[in-house]
Amino acid sequence: MLRADPVARTGWRWGGALAAMLVFQSLVLTAIFWGFANDNHRRAIEHGLADDCTFFALTPAEERPEELRERLSRDIHREQFLALFDSRGRLIAGNVARLPAASGAGRSFVAAVAPTELPGRTSDVARLSVCAMPDGTRLLTGVDLDDAEEALRLVWRSLLLALVPGLLLALGVGLMLGRRAAREVDAVRRLTARIVAGDLRERLPVGRRGDSVSLLWAQVNAMLDRLQLLVADVRGIGDDIAHQLRTPLTRLRAGLERGLREAGDQRAFEAVIERALAEIDSLLGVVAALLRLRELEDHECRSRFGPVDLAHLLEDACDLHRPMAEDQGITLVCLVHASTQVRGDPSLLMEAVANLIDNAIKFGPARGRVSVELERRETVAIVTVRDDGPGIAVGERALVTQRAYRGAGATRGNGLGLALVKGIADLHGFTLHFAEEDSGVQLICPV
Repeated sequence: MLRADPVARTGWRWGGALAAMLVFQSLVLTAIFWGFANDNHRRAIEHGLADDCTFFALTPAEERPEELRERLSRDIHREQFLALFDSRGRLIAGNVARLPAASGAGRSFVAAVAPTELPGRTSDVARLSVCAMPDGTRLLTGVDLDDAEEALRLVWRSLLLALVPGLLLALGVGLMLGRRAAREVDAVRRLTARIVAGDLRERLPVGRRGDSVSLLWAQVNAMLDRLQLLVADVRGIGDDIAHQLRTPLTRLRAGLERGLREAGDQRAFEAVIERALAEIDSLLGVVAALLRLRELEDHECRSRFGPVDLAHLLEDACDLHRPMAEDQGITLVCLVHASTQVRGDPSLLMEAVANLIDNAIKFGPARGRVSVELERRETVAIVTVRDDGPGIAVGERALVTQRAYRGAGATRGNGLGLALVKGIADLHGFTLHFAEEDSGVQLICPV
């Protein structure tokens, strides 16, 4: 036995629920309209009856019968009932033979009356009101309900005629929208199934309607773009680590094998071990730098931001690197022209400046000079680190900030220093700039 399509089942279920809701809404609106129509009709009649009571209460007692007969003479359709009774209920004037049984004072009521001026009719149904006059007499005023009931019946038939196509439309629209919603949800289900299977290239079709569904699909596609980028970053980190470690590990293994074969005494073995430990430290540094780059891409690091005094930070960085510079015969000069505060993470900014100084010391000429300078220009603070060397070639400036790139002729380093600096600068909204006129590298920091 064939099983029903799950999308069709879901569509019928959702469509049925939506259609039921629309049908219920149509019935409720019909009931509300009918209730308002009845209530408005009753209120209009009661307003007219109250006006009659007020008018005759203000009319002098001796003029009331004549005014009543004149009113009735103007009622050419014979729709109005007016009668004046004495305190014992005897008719004084009017077109009603006697007071109805429910003739107490108060709100209007519907009752049968005995008309005196409708030939061939001994009873009629009307909405009535009985009100007391100042002289003790009672006035009965009312309106014949035959025409009113006919008008209400016409309204009711109109509502029924409008309700039938409305219900059919509600059923059709509900089923159509339910099937459409089920298809769109199924499209997301199929997409997520392919993503779980490992295919991150799939995207939802975004229409040009600009409705809420299209906006939702666009957001889902943006989320998938971000997810694909993050997965690519993770894969890239793995590839970088593998690429960076392959050659050093091969060199480390070859060195250990050679040392085992050639070392003849304890001192030779110790030298082999020391070289291996140095190589392992270098490898650990590469791994730490790559992981550090990945950490910088997480913008939650900004939660640790606060005011940082750049002048104090640069002086600390110079003090930290001055012994290393002196060991290599290099003069390290720190030139701070102004005290400037920026917003950032002091440890990350120290790491960026330290990498720039370390690069200048490593790759600058022997017995040269390295300067670290801070200056303020309008709305930015500029940190410049320069050495006496030729600097980075123009053609390589876009490449040296990439992971694992080492410039032409470089024999030291792992190619991650400037990539770290660029990552820290981007996280802070700073700009890493290579000076055109000399070998300086600049950090441009908005303040």
